[in-house]
Amino acid sequence: PIGRSKTNFNKMEVRSDGKIARTNLKVLKRYKDYTLVSLVLETGRTHQIRVHMEYIGHPVVNDPVYGRRKVINNYGQMLHAAYLGFNHPITHEFMEFSVPCENEFNEIVDIFKNS
Repeated sequence: PIGRSKTNFNKMEVRSDGKIARTNLKVLKRYKDYTLVSLVLETGRTHQIRVHMEYIGHPVVNDPVYGRRKVINNYGQMLHAAYLGFNHPITHEFMEFSVPCENEFNEIVDIFKNS
């Protein structure tokens, strides 16, 4: 469950009195200092991925709020939404979108492979 932090209003945290949040994690590849994962969300809570990853001790690379340190100076959080599907709020039509990773994301993963 995720709720607003009692000590930092800008952050969310895993809390027993929070709203239910479910994230399914699959390890795709382990590197020396990093792990590439696939996440499937069953719920859509604020900062859900970032909170859950930090909670299990594996914060998102380059996350300025939940991460431990900035690793790659020229890139934001190492997150990519490969697939998104939802029911349109007005038409209720199921809509889905997929996008390949951008080159810069893949180049950074290549750096992790070689470190």
